[in-house]
Amino acid sequence: MSDSTKKEIFNRATGLLVIEVINSNPNGDPDRESDPRYRDIDWRGEISPVSFKRKLRDLIDDKSGPLWKEVSTKFSPVLDPDNFQIFEQRYRDRGLLTKELRNENGKIFKEKYWDGRIFGNTFLEKGENEKEETSKKEKKEGQQKITIKTGVVQFGLGVSVSPIRIQRLTTTSKAGVEEGKEQGMAPLSYRIVEHAIYCLPYFINPSAAGATDCKKEDIELLTKVIPYAYTQTASYIRSQVEILHAWYIEHNSPLGSCSDFGLIDALTPRKKKKEDSEKPSLSREEYIIPTDKDLPEELRNKVMPIRDLMKEI
Repeated sequence: MSDSTKKEIFNRATGLLVIEVINSNPNGDPDRESDPRYRDIDWRGEISPVSFKRKLRDLIDDKSGPLWKEVSTKFSPVLDPDNFQIFEQRYRDRGLLTKELRNENGKIFKEKYWDGRIFGNTFLEKGENEKEETSKKEKKEGQQKITIKTGVVQFGLGVSVSPIRIQRLTTTSKAGVEEGKEQGMAPLSYRIVEHAIYCLPYFINPSAAGATDCKKEDIELLTKVIPYAYTQTASYIRSQVEILHAWYIEHNSPLGSCSDFGLIDALTPRKKKKEDSEKPSLSREEYIIPTDKDLPEELRNKVMPIRDLMKEI
């Protein structure tokens, strides 16, 4: 990667995913026996940033899958899979990653891992210029320097527009899982949201690009993968989750040209009937879902033409 690529400048961007959930669990909560996540105060459903980023990572990591084969060829030249690997995975070799991070100020790491360039990393390592010998106290406690590189792309917490209603059902299997039993049963294991519209914001901050060597190509790959995050990672408990709109709003400068919150508020759905705002929904028809034409003119004049990534697939 050349020095000119490292210094590549791109504009700030604000994004919002409008996600519909029907009889599915978009993000289970391990603290509540895998109930769909929700806020105690008002029963709004939640989707964690980690949950959504995991889906993007898995799709990019599967180099033999149809998504990578389709998306990588849309670039010229075609993306080299060796430069778009994923370091945040269960089977990662921490020793190898540490060596890559130490090499030439992390040059190998930055060139190799797409999610490191996009999302940044928090990793235990010794600084390149630090002494190899640590203090006796550090040796005893097994401490090392924590290197934190903030990512260019930050996903926020996804929150449902209205409270959610959770259904819990017992499932059975024909084959028993316990000795001596011909049938199996999982009491109240199927935990789903009946219906909800979630909004998940994300932000592109070019000021962080220098630390991770993130470039425009990395961001554009992100925009091509986002629309497939749920359809291509569907599961038994997450069979009906769909992104209705994947808004991507590029500002007129790297520092930003208007309020992120203003853009997000203008594109956030709301209930048609105000008196129903604190009631769980049953269908999409209960909502007013904004389009790009609903962005106020004073904001529209401060940004590039709005992209709906769902229309680009």
